[in-house]
Amino acid sequence: MAIIPTVPYNRSQNTFAHVWAGSYAAGYYSYLWADVLACDAWETFTAAGLRNDEIGRRYREAILEAGGSRPMIEGFTAFAGRGPTMDALLRQKGLAP
Repeated sequence: MAIIPTVPYNRSQNTFAHVWAGSYAAGYYSYLWADVLACDAWETFTAAGLRNDEIGRRYREAILEAGGSRPMIEGFTAFAGRGPTMDALLRQKGLAP
């Protein structure tokens, strides 16, 4: 979709290099890492029940109240009782059973 018609010699697929060149790749990786944490946290909630008071309290204390006072990995580990895994992300994206 474009406002101005593209010219026949347009090779827009060759302009996607900005993702992999420079520092953008590191930023994109951080988006994926945040998605890993979000998917894993969601499955932690759904496994215990979305209205589970204990899980909600642990999330509030370990993630929300701590905020940026410690590394996120420490907050996630305090919340989930373990380190994060990619399993939930792969399941939720349809890449694993």
